[in-house]
Amino acid sequence: MHTTDVLIVGGGIVGLGTGLALAGRATVTVIEAEGHLAQHQTGHNSGVIHSGLYYKPGSAKALNCAAGRELMYQFCAENGVPHDRCGKLVVATDESELPALAELERRGTANGLTGIRRLSAAEVREIEPHVKGVAALRVPETGIVDYKAVSEVYARKITDAGGSVHTSTQFLGCRTEPDALTVETNAGPVRAKLLVNCAGLHSDRVARLCGIEPGVRIVPFRGEYYVLKPRAQHLCRHLIYPVPDARLPFLGVHFTRMIGGGVECGPNAVLAFKREGYRFRDVDLSDLAELAVNPGFWKMARKFWRVGLHEMYRSLSRRAFWHALRKLIPEVSFHDLVPAGAGVRAQAVAPDGKLVDDFFVCQAPRMIHVLNAPSPAATASLAIGRSIADAVLKELA
Repeated sequence: MHTTDVLIVGGGIVGLGTGLALAGRATVTVIEAEGHLAQHQTGHNSGVIHSGLYYKPGSAKALNCAAGRELMYQFCAENGVPHDRCGKLVVATDESELPALAELERRGTANGLTGIRRLSAAEVREIEPHVKGVAALRVPETGIVDYKAVSEVYARKITDAGGSVHTSTQFLGCRTEPDALTVETNAGPVRAKLLVNCAGLHSDRVARLCGIEPGVRIVPFRGEYYVLKPRAQHLCRHLIYPVPDARLPFLGVHFTRMIGGGVECGPNAVLAFKREGYRFRDVDLSDLAELAVNPGFWKMARKFWRVGLHEMYRSLSRRAFWHALRKLIPEVSFHDLVPAGAGVRAQAVAPDGKLVDDFFVCQAPRMIHVLNAPSPAATASLAIGRSIADAVLKELA
């Protein structure tokens, strides 16, 4: 039987960031169900190093993003991971969005963004000549990176420090014993002093298999992307975001210059019919049945059904997606858009139907469960990992 101090379930960037923070301080084993690391949320996002602009001051998102952002830039520089602190614009396309833009500026300042600056319409055109807006915020702390590449370096450093990382290893269950845990996997049992659940889209299920009622359920939301054809890439110099809807934990479709070249557009946010539902036709009846008996899901659906229908329409209609992008850059042509895959966001929903807006981590004897870690978790992964590592080492002491 394999033995370890800490077993981490989930080989995404949060699990690997936690493993990295523990490496050399405890024996660490990371298990990942897929054949490769970073296959889901980590490997299917915009690759943005977030500034911390959007988050409620004092929240776990705000604090971890601020610390994690600078740790990420430092880590990439020290380990040769390509990245670019390119900055972004958050653009108000009409005057009705100005109060929300002012609130974002207030939050950004409260969260320590010293470089943030309000721009007039003329100043917006100087920086982004093709963007249409009445005002904007310029946020120079934002950047881009390939989080899959970051995750690979995390994993290498874990193994270099004596830890182990196992792919194609599925978590099946957990049994608590007086002085340890026995975790069942498809590759055989693992005996661990402590378990950290970073299973993302399946984090609530892993918690329940450990005998813990997490108090939330994961609802998967698919975010679909397009890329601009090369002829249109000159229309976007930086990252260009709309003013987001404050009711929702999604940032709206936006333009992102990618670290590997090209410009990505999106994502939207549409309910997925499977936990790994990257395509509209991906359906899992057991996942749907679980949603159907979840009262929190129905309460959420009643509250946001209009938004949901609009997002579904935008998912099915490239033209509707294009119209959303044209609010920011009117010159973008319908024929400039090329479909470019999707990601699935694991969104925790409370029993009252509220979308959990902050990071949510719950601790039980010999266990730590990360139950809500959407954006900016990748940016914050080193900070989150250090925080979890501190809790782990305190429990092991």
